[in-house]
Amino acid sequence: PNVCAVQKLIGTNRKYFTNCKQWYQRKICGKSTVISYECCPGYEKVPGEKGCPAALPLSNIYETLGVVGSTTTQLYSDRSNLRPEIEGPGSFTIFAPSNEAWASLPAETLDSLVSNVNIELLNALRYHMVNKRVLTDDLKHGTTLKSMYQDLPVQIHHYPNGVRYLRVTPRGSLVTVNCARLLKADHHATNGVVHVIDKVIATTTNTIQHIIETEESLETLRAAVAASDLNSLLESEGQYTLLAPTNEAFEKIPRETLNRILGDPEALRDLLNHHILKSAMCAEAIIAGLTMETLEGTTLDVGCSGEELTLNGKAIIANKDVLATNGVIHFVNELLIPDSAKTLFELAQESEVSKSMDFFRQAGLSSHLTGSERVTLLAPVNDVFKDGRPVVDSNMKNLLLNHIVRDQLSSKYLYHGQKLQTLGDKELRVFVYRNNLCIENACIAAHDKRGRFGTLFSVDKMLTPPSGSVMDVLKADHRFSTLVAAIQSAGLTENLNRPGTFTVFAPTNEAFRAMPQGELNKLMGNAKELANILKFHVADEILVSGAVGALVRLKSMQGDKLEVSVKNNVIHVNKEPVAESDIMATNGVIYAVNSVLQPQASRPQERGDEPADPALEIFKQASALSKVSQRNPRLAPVYSRLLARMKSPGAF
Repeated sequence: PNVCAVQKLIGTNRKYFTNCKQWYQRKICGKSTVISYECCPGYEKVPGEKGCPAALPLSNIYETLGVVGSTTTQLYSDRSNLRPEIEGPGSFTIFAPSNEAWASLPAETLDSLVSNVNIELLNALRYHMVNKRVLTDDLKHGTTLKSMYQDLPVQIHHYPNGVRYLRVTPRGSLVTVNCARLLKADHHATNGVVHVIDKVIATTTNTIQHIIETEESLETLRAAVAASDLNSLLESEGQYTLLAPTNEAFEKIPRETLNRILGDPEALRDLLNHHILKSAMCAEAIIAGLTMETLEGTTLDVGCSGEELTLNGKAIIANKDVLATNGVIHFVNELLIPDSAKTLFELAQESEVSKSMDFFRQAGLSSHLTGSERVTLLAPVNDVFKDGRPVVDSNMKNLLLNHIVRDQLSSKYLYHGQKLQTLGDKELRVFVYRNNLCIENACIAAHDKRGRFGTLFSVDKMLTPPSGSVMDVLKADHRFSTLVAAIQSAGLTENLNRPGTFTVFAPTNEAFRAMPQGELNKLMGNAKELANILKFHVADEILVSGAVGALVRLKSMQGDKLEVSVKNNVIHVNKEPVAESDIMATNGVIYAVNSVLQPQASRPQERGDEPADPALEIFKQASALSKVSQRNPRLAPVYSRLLARMKSPGAF
């Protein structure tokens, strides 16, 4: 009973009191900890007994400071003549800095306090006190307490427990006081309560805006805030976290990019809002990774590595926990530019589409991707070009123009059958499938990135805009000359020319040559049978290869099902490999196949000992019935005749 687990960071004096030995897998900010156990505050060991069963007698606050190990605070209370007050009657709360907290103060700060103990040191200690008893249950997030020094506010932040926070208080959550972490909480005294904290806290009287206006290293930020009319927000009441870019951070940005953002009020406001978190977040509260929402509506990954705070995995915070009356400021030495303030080229720098962006540059299309034109870019991912890069000629330029869609789109608003217009004056269709979202033959490979004027769709292949009807495409490709003749002979030309949504598995000339000559002649001479076979190769819905999962079944125009699957990145139809996929037409999509597919009814029956008639199959397998039939004089002749018919090859 009454034993507390303590996690101590190896190589430091930092301790975290936890209720669970496995919490955080013995790591804080990625650094290993040692687990030890000690008596919880207010209890002590008894020889021969387990745990810490004996409760310590209560004493006044001054003596309790010694009990909890805050002896430097106790010493300074004595020197500053605060001792009589905290030994006497009353009900106080003191947030007592640990000995290490006092030792970590800059020498000049500590000297100024101890050289004037009756004023400076006394005032500093009284700022750590509240004139009532306040337990951790009363320390609500975002509240302020009136200190005993001129009623100046002390800010409380109470962060919830869970996978992101270490249990350090009896309630299993993390509490900070002016961004100083509670180390030991709720030490009761006869005249109040003592909480040990890890820093000496200073008075806070300025808003975030006032700090920006007076800090030399934030001169560029000051001008940007004024230009975006965010002054009133940063002066208002609230609890914000400002990730304040320093002058150095702005200087690291290319001048052209910086001037563009500073000259665009909407982009500038998005940029600044991306640096403001919706709640106050002290550095001490972050002991593992978490995601925080910004005023812009975006998210930032906030974490830590050892002593350093990280943003999106980078240790770019130069100065942390500068406290203001309406929040906290962390100085950052890199600018965090949100997607909403970027051009398409800037968005692509953080995506796997760098090769295709090079093609757009070479084709002279940069102006469409950097200006104020509202467009959506369909950019193939780098893997599309792993076997070589195409030559950027006039044909390639026209193709790339058809990868730029007029208007700035969002994939979540696209719908099946939607038509999109490209800068190359082509019309593209949207296909929505259970497992994919595709524009013509190209399927979206990653979440879209929405920039200032353009949206980036990363797609899994080069787009093939349709260039004619199914019949037009087949006629233009010499591989399908036999098929075209067969379609015309069967009277299906008009069907495949009309508007529609066809998927055609088109047998090549090679497929027809592979058929036995007699069978081919018979097929070509029978228009009805030929039409039946050809209709089996056509489905009345569009299925592009990117939508094919383990198995997709399509109903053919002949009536039977076509089974489309993918194996080793090769599309198969009825287990036959496809030679070429996604040949796009205005009324469908074509797959080249090197075999003529046969409907089930046209395939030779597989015989043997098994009957084709299901009634006879049931009769044959009903062994119990057969035994009864053979014993029954009236049924035996019937059974014998049926058995004879089963064995006769031409009976059924």
